Amino acid sequence: MATLEKTAITVGAEINAPVEKVWEFWTDPKHIVHWNNASDDWHTPKAENDLRAGGKFLSRMEAKDGSMGFDFIGVYSKVDPLRQIEYTLEDDRRVQISFAADGDKTTVTESFEAEQENSLELQQSGWQSIVNNFKRYVETSGKMETLHFEISINANIEKVFSTMIDDKHYREWTAEFNPTSHFAGSWEKGAKIVFIGYDEDGNEGGMIGRIKENIPNQFLSIEYLGIVQNGQEITTGPDIEGWLGCTENYTFTENNGSTLLGVDLDSNQEFMSYFIETWPKALNKLKAICEE
Repeated sequence: MATLEKTAITVGAEINAPVEKVWEFWTDPKHIVHWNNASDDWHTPKAENDLRAGGKFLSRMEAKDGSMGFDFIGVYSKVDPLRQIEYTLEDDRRVQISFAADGDKTTVTESFEAEQENSLELQQSGWQSIVNNFKRYVETSGKMETLHFEISINANIEKVFSTMIDDKHYREWTAEFNPTSHFAGSWEKGAKIVFIGYDEDGNEGGMIGRIKENIPNQFLSIEYLGIVQNGQEITTGPDIEGWLGCTENYTFTENNGSTLLGVDLDSNQEFMSYFIETWPKALNKLKAICEE
């Protein structure tokens, strides 16, 4: 029986970033989950990657409304760091990806064997959209934008201010970010403060900060100086790119016996959607605690 010849489709993009960064963002699961989607109504909630010849990768791709999803799985046949990746999908289609460095720019070229269910145009468009999303994610990573959140709390300013930073209640309202969230240090102006939580494997992570300003019942500002990674404090190096000097500010305004709490914080592209989803939940939890 004759074997049906598979059509090869090529997509790609020139990315304004050095090849080392492009390679890391393409292969590290913590980045893959942020860019591996062809449209805004899909996402990748889980990614695993054993980056070696014979190693397996898995990306769980799902519609955000939960209506459908699938596992994108393959096995690597070649891994040439910073240069080339080759793998075979579960349906035996082969994929090749090359990384061509040119100073602070990198061209990513991806060639894959087409499947038979969808048109060639649709497949090319979908894969190209993912590459375009990757390009956008890489080029905006490290660039900070200021996010603003606010909530009206039916309690006086003194109660809201003290409740927010009290150790017991802080753990309760910030549990929306991480169930083990807590802080170590002082809220006094100029003091060091570390915000800590544990992942599913028990590894300690978090942020290192300094209280830039503390005007009780009016304004509180945190300046970030580093991160906590696997229990170690890191204040220099690429892992904290963009975070040094970032701030998180809280403004308390009296409003007819209630309190308007405003939060302004710096965020990079990687954490933008996470903060947009989680901060309102955390503030609603703080509101509920203060109004008890």
